[in-house]
Amino acid sequence: MSTQPETVPAASLPLRPEIVGEEPYGAPQLDVPVQLNVNENPYPPSDAVVASVAAAVTEAARGLNRYPDREFRALRSALAVYLEREAGVTGLDADHLWAANGSNEVMLHLLQAFGGPGRTALSFAPTYSMYPEYARDTSTAWVAGRRAEDFTLDADHACELIARVRPSVVLLPSPNNPTGTALPLETVRRILDVARTSGPLDGTAGATDAADLPATSTVVVIDEAYAEFRREGTPSALTLLADNPHLAVTRTMSKAFGMAGARLGYLAAAPALVDALRIVRLPYHLSAVTQAVALAALAHTDELMGQVAGLRAERDALVDWFAEQGLDAVPSDANFVLFGRFADRDAVWTRLLELGVLIRQSGPDGWLRVSVGTPEETAAFKAALVEVLGA
Repeated sequence: MSTQPETVPAASLPLRPEIVGEEPYGAPQLDVPVQLNVNENPYPPSDAVVASVAAAVTEAARGLNRYPDREFRALRSALAVYLEREAGVTGLDADHLWAANGSNEVMLHLLQAFGGPGRTALSFAPTYSMYPEYARDTSTAWVAGRRAEDFTLDADHACELIARVRPSVVLLPSPNNPTGTALPLETVRRILDVARTSGPLDGTAGATDAADLPATSTVVVIDEAYAEFRREGTPSALTLLADNPHLAVTRTMSKAFGMAGARLGYLAAAPALVDALRIVRLPYHLSAVTQAVALAALAHTDELMGQVAGLRAERDALVDWFAEQGLDAVPSDANFVLFGRFADRDAVWTRLLELGVLIRQSGPDGWLRVSVGTPEETAAFKAALVEVLGA
């Protein structure tokens, strides 16, 4: 008698139509000597930071039989203190802060709370490639306007599109990914003014004529994942929070803090907006270990932020170097540079990879994006690119 199991026919799984044929998101993870493709901080934590994190995790491990602090107010308070110091704002406390497993989950919470069927999210391309995926995953319609030729955002175009589309959420990265361009505060102010009454029309009040339906606000999300790298004199949208209850400013510990492996993203907003996110989050979504790691890292803010100035200088020097090579490069407020233009960027990317340097095919056709690495990594990238261009 055969002991082999019978062949089970393939199931026809009831996938949502919008994800049929889709591939999981992810940049290439390849084991090459120089990895400059996902905008990580190239400097690992010091022995002192590692020791603090290890001690905090050890203490947290003693209580892993219990659920973590569901509201994590100690961490939210510490993040508020950090933001007040970093951006020069006042009035933030735990009630104004929210955090999750990376800014990706923070964004998902925003779309879960304010998006959904019959709602629209809007941004301006080229922009972060995950935004339309957040919309898709929450059954939110997606609309993308366009940026100008220099990748700046035309305020007139943005305000007109927002007023016409009436999105529930607008996603505006500053600095933008993949271009590195920051939004002037005057542009953000104009968008916020329009957004006060540009949200979905509220049909719950009993009105029957569309003209009589009360307007809601559009939630304006300024994604400041790379804000710590902004050039001197570039202010943060955090300075606009007090007067705009429909504004959320997101940050992350993945980039400037060098904590990409810890997965801690967060936002600052009015308490009412934060409370909406508390409704849609999964119970105990932020583990005790994650909370401990983040608090330990925040205790070393001065040391970790000490790397930022050097990375800024390396970035600015890289922009100048591209110009010397006869290439275009977008002036950046982030820890990466978009450069080009290439008739066949795939060929350039592939040849760099063959030389042991991994960068990112991102942005409009003809452009490539490189993260700022250590001086040694940047030198290896330059040497490889010179070889590719000279071939």
